[in-house]
Amino acid sequence: MPHARRARLLYVTDLAYPARGRRYGDEDVFLSSRLRERFDLALCHPRDAAALMDGFDAVVVRNSGPVLGYRQQYEVFRARATAEGVPVYNPLTGRADMAGKQYLPELSAAGYPVIPTVAGGTGTDRLPDARSYVVKPLLGADSIGLQTVPAGGLREAAAAPDVLVQPWLDIRHEISFCYVDDVFQYALYAPDPARRWELVPYRATDEDLRFARRFIDWNAMRHGIQRVDACRTRDGRLLLVELEDLNPYLSLDALDDARRDAFVAAVTDSLHRFLADGTAR
Repeated sequence: MPHARRARLLYVTDLAYPARGRRYGDEDVFLSSRLRERFDLALCHPRDAAALMDGFDAVVVRNSGPVLGYRQQYEVFRARATAEGVPVYNPLTGRADMAGKQYLPELSAAGYPVIPTVAGGTGTDRLPDARSYVVKPLLGADSIGLQTVPAGGLREAAAAPDVLVQPWLDIRHEISFCYVDDVFQYALYAPDPARRWELVPYRATDEDLRFARRFIDWNAMRHGIQRVDACRTRDGRLLLVELEDLNPYLSLDALDDARRDAFVAAVTDSLHRFLADGTAR
């Protein structure tokens, strides 16, 4: 009896991207090697995804780096994938970082537990008083273009409409909650906020998970990998820093073997459900 054909995946990654404190290449070499046990898989650079995606059952976007570095190619990829019905994992319907960071002022205005955020050019008077403020590009990523300005320089720095403005917060630490589909997988945190990529496992409380779940539910993404990044303030509150639904780095090297294996199994099962969910061609 002939074997059933294995699904073919185009795995998009920038193995050479010089991420600060992270090793994109190592993580994607590991994860793609494990997925290859269940799928036929090829790797490609994000600049080449639009040209190469024909002939694959789905495109898996992983550590592809900040879109700012290849904006034109990314827009072509999105347009072609949408027009031709190519399944993309994570799906291109994400409402968070996948669509830029406009969701942060929107969630802030709606009363969600988010670092107070407004769009540049308007509304800085709605921010709490602070000694300094963080100004970053609306389409930014990986701290590109981020600047910290004193209160006296806020008006000039925040005049552009394509920036976000937040008060600088004195925090205890940052925590990342990783989900596959809508199922919590693990949490990591940086005990020293000045060394935000030195992560260790974190035992999330029920209250922590209720916080993270609000944003997973808001994004309503049926399939895919999401990372809820939060900071804990000095008074113990959690506030959203970002909801990464485009290409979240997973920090798999910070996990033990059992948790890493469980994560790989969750992603494998998720991809099978995604391909079977009427989206594969």
